[in-house]
Amino acid sequence: MIKTTLNIAHRGFSGKYPENTMVAFKKAIEEKCDGIETDLNMTKDGILVVCHDEKIDRTTNGCGYIKDYTYKELKQFDAGIGYGEEFKGEKILCIDELLDYIKDKNLLLNLELKNNLIEYVDIEKKVVDKIHEYKLEDNIIVSSFNHYSMVKLKEYDSTMKIGLLYSANLYNVHEYGRKLGAFSLHPYYPAVMNKEVVENIKKVKININTYTVNEEEDMRKLIGLGIEGIITNYPDRLNKVLKEAIKNS
Repeated sequence: MIKTTLNIAHRGFSGKYPENTMVAFKKAIEEKCDGIETDLNMTKDGILVVCHDEKIDRTTNGCGYIKDYTYKELKQFDAGIGYGEEFKGEKILCIDELLDYIKDKNLLLNLELKNNLIEYVDIEKKVVDKIHEYKLEDNIIVSSFNHYSMVKLKEYDSTMKIGLLYSANLYNVHEYGRKLGAFSLHPYYPAVMNKEVVENIKKVKININTYTVNEEEDMRKLIGLGIEGIITNYPDRLNKVLKEAIKNS
């Protein structure tokens, strides 16, 4: 059970590098993570880009909504310098740059659609088409807090793996997940610090990938509960805990 717990780097190795940049993804892979979690917004000209926020103010030296820029315009901004001078020159990536980079690396990739506040037209179809284009159907989970969007994505392609994000303790979440055809549930970790909840989810054969777990004590508890995946800003820290757990099992 311990060996199957996946180490999923949250926005790449975001605890030590500028989130959702190529350097953060490369460093996460150097740490031998099992997967990467990242985020997709959409530009004015319909390009899917890798950024957590709907606005670029926090993570770049620019400001404003992604939806109001073309992709070419977004590339003028720096996504690394705010984290440190040594990261100057990091750019907002488009989905093609990310998928081309990971296509031969045998990694799990969790693509979170950031469409719970802004309704990006046809974002689900665009994502499905890109996944097929790069032949990464087996490696990718598409997730969102917008569960209507996840149902819509499954309507485009019933074989797609969807993950349902949520932050509260939901009643009978295992039944809800099964009804929506979820491959995995992606709860905020306190919502699954309960053996009965975890066992009920396991009974309906749905995986649990929980976010964002940065403290070693919480990692140990979740590993002990048999959580399939832990999403963390510190894949190095989680690897250390996983090694200790295996050694002590």
